[in-house]
Amino acid sequence: MLLRMVPENTNINFMRPRFIAMGFSVLLIIASMVGFAVKGLNYGIDFKGGITIEIGMEEHADVPLADVRSAVSSLGLGDVSIKEYGRSSEALIRIERQPGDEDAQTAAMVKVRDALQVAIPGVTFRQENIVGPVVSGELKQDGTIAISVAVLMVLVYIWFRFEWQFGLGAVIALAHDVLLTIGFFVVTQLEFNLSIIAALLTIVGYSLNDTVVVYDRIRENIRKFRKMPLDELINFSLNQTLSRTTMTSFTTLLALISLLVFGGEVIRGFTAAMTWGIVIGTYSSIFIASPMLPLLNVRREAMIQEEEKDPTVDKSRPSPLDMM
Repeated sequence: MLLRMVPENTNINFMRPRFIAMGFSVLLIIASMVGFAVKGLNYGIDFKGGITIEIGMEEHADVPLADVRSAVSSLGLGDVSIKEYGRSSEALIRIERQPGDEDAQTAAMVKVRDALQVAIPGVTFRQENIVGPVVSGELKQDGTIAISVAVLMVLVYIWFRFEWQFGLGAVIALAHDVLLTIGFFVVTQLEFNLSIIAALLTIVGYSLNDTVVVYDRIRENIRKFRKMPLDELINFSLNQTLSRTTMTSFTTLLALISLLVFGGEVIRGFTAAMTWGIVIGTYSSIFIASPMLPLLNVRREAMIQEEEKDPTVDKSRPSPLDMM
């Protein structure tokens, strides 16, 4: 039933507004970079260091968040975040890093524990962590390296599978998705932590999968329709893969939106990043990755190879050209 929501044999001219779409994307990327430079991200404790304390209540009673916030805020420890953690009987307290060494962080943790035990009878302490500046700095650096290496490997993979123009087009689309996701977090000021790095890497993989599906169809059609103009051929290929692209994105978004609404505060940043990434990744596969090929002067003759030299061609059946 869902498949019927997308008509077969569509004939949408995706190539006509490509320059408008690209210009719009360039403006959004510039705005994201400016926002990142001026406003920055709302880094979590993973990246800027601090204290995390997970608390709960005996007999699974609800955590009185207002009382917790009042007790901790009165200690003068700076920026404090208190959120429900998974269930209503659990909460997570995040406190910015205190001036001084590890002893200062431990002293702050003891102050919080003592204050909560007085203000909230029955409170229990599940887990306590101190994230130092060295560790947070390394995490930020490792996260940047992970995303950069992922994009570089994508370039190499697509280059060997297709042509360098395809690899460059895919990397431009992936960089587009990552930068706009960064801009999304600049605007929303959602906490940027390690789970968001995982989301960015997942977005890279999802967007790449979409792009490779479209590129495969473009390569196949280049071999079938050797005299068809490249713009028309790309548009034809996009329409052929439209049903698969939209339905994959739609079903994935259904699960993500459910997690975003009902998953709780702990995974909200991750699911928000993934939801935005799926939308922007689908957009970039259609309006960025594919329309980049004519601009990069993709060589059609390089894609028209003899079948015995191409391991991706099914040699067990005659090609459509042989049957003409």
